[in-house]
Amino acid sequence: MVSNSMVAGGRSGSEPSAPGQDPGAGGADGLRLTGVNKTYQARQGEVHALSDVNLHIKRGEFISLVGRSGCGKTTLLRILAGLQAPSSGTVEADGRSVWAGSRRNDEALAKFGVVFQDANLFPWYTVRENIALPLKLRGESKAARRARADDLCQLVGLGGFEGAYPQELSGGMRQRAAIARALSYQPSVLLMDEPFGALDALTRDKMNLELQSIHAAAGATVVFVTHSIPEAVFLADRVVLLTPRPGRIRSVTPVDFERPRSLETESSSEFQNIVRQLRYELDEESEQS
Repeated sequence: MVSNSMVAGGRSGSEPSAPGQDPGAGGADGLRLTGVNKTYQARQGEVHALSDVNLHIKRGEFISLVGRSGCGKTTLLRILAGLQAPSSGTVEADGRSVWAGSRRNDEALAKFGVVFQDANLFPWYTVRENIALPLKLRGESKAARRARADDLCQLVGLGGFEGAYPQELSGGMRQRAAIARALSYQPSVLLMDEPFGALDALTRDKMNLELQSIHAAAGATVVFVTHSIPEAVFLADRVVLLTPRPGRIRSVTPVDFERPRSLETESSSEFQNIVRQLRYELDEESEQS
């Protein structure tokens, strides 16, 4: 069995955490989930989606969430995003509670951006207008909105397409526009739910490279849900593996490859060791469930 502590250049990261535990440092900065549980009623009865999730995500860190379908990855992301209340436990952003019971704290979420698998662009708006929409809703001037949208088009590789409509773009380009829209008001946290899941493999590779550059330029904390273990390892500072339902943290694996990373990183033995270990843990959990 390969150790999770294998990292680039022969350096060793910290050992993966024990189930339900978080190796992150203390302090109020960043995101912190403590004892988070989620239970909901479905037609077949009560569903226990998450169990005692404890995790500290440091400011500016890139975290990937992986696990089998139905393990609670999206539920956890929606709780972080203020879209779904936890049944118990606490969620904090820079020391401020995101939830007070079932009521969300909009002030704590003011600097959060969310990107889903579907770009959800308005077809009657241009790329520039879609990107600038959150700024329009916040009362920014037309000139300021246009300048910010044009800057973001350059950042995400859509320069020259500012006046195009969504139907004129490829799937990858629409996702770039969705990411730019989420970045329009300079969020400190970017939550992404399988944003590249519907893309072909080559476009997905390009988008992973693009997202790495965007993360470096924006400096936002990123929580990224994916079914792809290689994608998770390529992008993340740490990979959080959830068990099958109810979702618990099985392990938190550090990924210490230097940035920026190239696609050649994926062919290194260190990269493959980490992927192999995560797959082993995922298979082990599936056999036990």
